[in-house]
Amino acid sequence: QVQLVESGGGLVQPGGSLRLSCAASGSIFSINTMGWYRQAPGKERELVAVITSGGSTNYPDSVKGRFTISRDNAKDTVYLQMNSLKPEDTAVYYCNADLVDLVTDRRLEVWGQGTLVTVSS
Repeated sequence: QVQLVESGGGLVQPGGSLRLSCAASGSIFSINTMGWYRQAPGKERELVAVITSGGSTNYPDSVKGRFTISRDNAKDTVYLQMNSLKPEDTAVYYCNADLVDLVTDRRLEVWGQGTLVTVSS
């Protein structure tokens, strides 16, 4: 079984920064794409950032230039550095991984439990 565990959320003032981490553990053969999504109250879940195993990244316009995704393949961990935070960035942030299970050799999509980010003065 594979788990994703996020950390790093919290309360921050507008203009501030936070760094989220997400560590994958369990029966992992390989991890392809890893990403961060967020869901604000009353809204649908949306993509925040994605990174491939080769390091290619993609961001929506709403966070481009402010957020940076990175990963440490040796640690099966993905990070999200969030700068210049705005109140509209307030949401539960979820980690996502597209991976191959070591035991079953099956491709899986796994989600973390979410971590709350609140941007408020």
